[in-house]
Amino acid sequence: MLKLLRILWNSFKMAVQELKNNKLRSALSLLGISFGIFCIISILATVNSLEGKIHADLKSFGSNTIYLDKWQYGGGPDYPWWKYIKRPEPKFEEMVSIKQKSPLAKNVCLFAQTSSNASYGDNVLSNATMYCTTEDFNKIQDIQVDNGRYFSEMDFERGTAVAVIGYEYATMLLGNAEKAVGKTIHASGKALYIIGVIKKQGKSILDGFDYDKCILLPYRFFASTYNIKYCNPVIMVQGGENVSSVALADDLKGVMRQLHKLGPKVADDFAVNDINQLGEEISKVFGSVNLAGWFIAGLSLLVGGFGVANIMFVTVRERTSQIGLKKAIGAKKSTILTEFLLESAFLCIIGGALGLFFVWLITLLISSSMPFPVFIAPSILILAVSICVIIGLLAGIIPASIAAKMDPVVAIRSK
Repeated sequence: MLKLLRILWNSFKMAVQELKNNKLRSALSLLGISFGIFCIISILATVNSLEGKIHADLKSFGSNTIYLDKWQYGGGPDYPWWKYIKRPEPKFEEMVSIKQKSPLAKNVCLFAQTSSNASYGDNVLSNATMYCTTEDFNKIQDIQVDNGRYFSEMDFERGTAVAVIGYEYATMLLGNAEKAVGKTIHASGKALYIIGVIKKQGKSILDGFDYDKCILLPYRFFASTYNIKYCNPVIMVQGGENVSSVALADDLKGVMRQLHKLGPKVADDFAVNDINQLGEEISKVFGSVNLAGWFIAGLSLLVGGFGVANIMFVTVRERTSQIGLKKAIGAKKSTILTEFLLESAFLCIIGGALGLFFVWLITLLISSSMPFPVFIAPSILILAVSICVIIGLLAGIIPASIAAKMDPVVAIRSK
């Protein structure tokens, strides 16, 4: 163990000495390693952070949840909106029927949204987002009420004029979100009594639920004030434990076709949107981005590897007499080989560390301007070190082999 530590320390000192003695040559040679590590780690860190944020936002849509809608989620230039716009909107009665007929459904709710001016005294919110919810909504969505309470069963049954308001809306209307509970605001000519304030959520990069800027209303009150048909209603269905989203989607498709009385040859007039599949599609896209990053970084690392190999060839030639002396006093071939391989690896690690330093600076700069924090995950750091070690070993294997095979007598006589 002590011998190995001694070899490691000697190899590290030799690598540092090489950098000191030949600054320009070493710097130019390690530039490729630094740039390659910078490219791949910056891309991986950014993509990993973005993917994590998107998956977290997708999770907010509900885990193992199917969205029954007239619209097929997704888009693109060939999106057939003309086909979907003629479809019927999901209805409250269909939600009730799904609860009764789908054995795989655990929680089912109807959701709709519209916009309306909301006011409190002289403070007015133009086009404030109003969310319509039914009983199971908070079981599918992760809604945390910081102050006050969420809707009770009585609120849903009676359609009382109560509201749960988002943190930012509460601050904008009432000045202090902590004191919003118990206040009465007005929207669409109706008085709304605030019973709760949603905990501050933060920004979402997906066009999903914005709980910081919303006013939640129970379904029956919402339906008495707004026309649900024109509020983009959707039925959200969460599967039970150990129920796959694929099985749930198939079950719901059968239930919906039965409710819509569609014949065997008639196409669906509804869409079954699986949130899990959206996450898989996003992962595929990010996989392609990572592949492009590896290609760019691979070229730089290849150039850097040749640069390190060049350094090691020159180093072996310059230390020929020293190698001969070591072998003459008993140093084994394996020891010489290990020393030069480790020195090559340390050179690459130093170059990689420089690249990581610049990546770290970039993450600090862009995190403040991005809607999500960019960070270097521990797994990415381990990957960076592993790449440096592998490149170093590959670049140094031939020079190290040459050094290990030297004849000590010939090596000592060389100058």
